[in-house]
Amino acid sequence: MKFLSFINLYPLFFILLTSCTSDKEEKQLADLPVHTIIFMDKTQSVNINKAFVAQKYQQVLSNIIEQNIHQKGDKLEVYFIHENTSKAKALLVMCRTEKENTDAMSLTDKEGAQTNFDLMLNREKMMILRQVQSKMAMQNIGVSQRFTDIWGSFGIISKAAESGEEVKVYFLSDMIESMRGSGRRDFHTNPPRNNVEAENWAKTDAQNLKKYSLGNADVKLALPFDPTSSTRENNPTITAYWTTLFQELGALGVEEI
Repeated sequence: MKFLSFINLYPLFFILLTSCTSDKEEKQLADLPVHTIIFMDKTQSVNINKAFVAQKYQQVLSNIIEQNIHQKGDKLEVYFIHENTSKAKALLVMCRTEKENTDAMSLTDKEGAQTNFDLMLNREKMMILRQVQSKMAMQNIGVSQRFTDIWGSFGIISKAAESGEEVKVYFLSDMIESMRGSGRRDFHTNPPRNNVEAENWAKTDAQNLKKYSLGNADVKLALPFDPTSSTRENNPTITAYWTTLFQELGALGVEEI
């Protein structure tokens, strides 16, 4: 009878064990610092002074800070996209607001500590947002604006992915790669003609770029095109190219926002 009782209770023990394990894993994931990387297009094909673009990108930046800055150790970097993207780091900030240990506190003191933490965190978020906005407002009047090296972002993302942190990547760009040289793409003069060609090009390029592993990076594309833009301006085959290329290099996900 005792043996039968144990057998009957075993499913309950299993559920409790897996539930505890799942809760522990979720807490560990929640405690991981978030590494946010924003690539801002500073080439001549993106006009950040255009009303729609300015409004969209201001909202995108606000959402990025709100969603990704939660605790001490969360990191945010800004890079400019132009002829030499891999060397164009414009900003690095780290969240310093630390949550107080409330384990031994009364309920009232815990609520007070949470309120103080929220207040301090919101202040820091506003400071970070202002710094990021100032980088968005900067104009590139140099010769580097003539070319667009989005491939230059892969080494940056790959290095971040190696850290094991949760990596969030945002491209505020038209994603029109435009570089000279053997094996490079210039979508201004020669964009893919259809989605099949775009995907084939991406797979070919992925073989040449396989030294980069985007690992656990989650990639989001914020294109500067309003809903009335023509397909000539907002070419969906270019988006198809990038979606395939990021996936081939191992990105966790690719989404247009």
